Amino acid sequence: MRRSIYKRSIGGVLLSAIVPILFTLAVMGMVVHGLRETEAASRTEALRILEDSIRNAVVTCYAIEGRYPDTIAYVEENFNIHIDWDRFIVHYSIFASNVMPDIMVIER
Repeated sequence: MRRSIYKRSIGGVLLSAIVPILFTLAVMGMVVHGLRETEAASRTEALRILEDSIRNAVVTCYAIEGRYPDTIAYVEENFNIHIDWDRFIVHYSIFASNVMPDIMVIER
């Protein structure tokens, strides 16, 4: 009967199987974490872009018409601003037609 010189203990076999699995799980965990971070950054950027777009449209309206818009609906209709009302809440509060309105965008 021949004996193999490549004998492996059960612990060595288990270790050689567990290490690649743990490595794969660690890599998958890092990928999932990265995707979540990217999604959060994307949401924050979408809020900032929408708020900046509304502010620019309001200032443009003031420059063209000499007054700030009375409602956010006026901004949407006349200045090509699209607001996804299912995703965002827009607070638009105007004090007077010659005072910059308070604009705040919140994610639902």
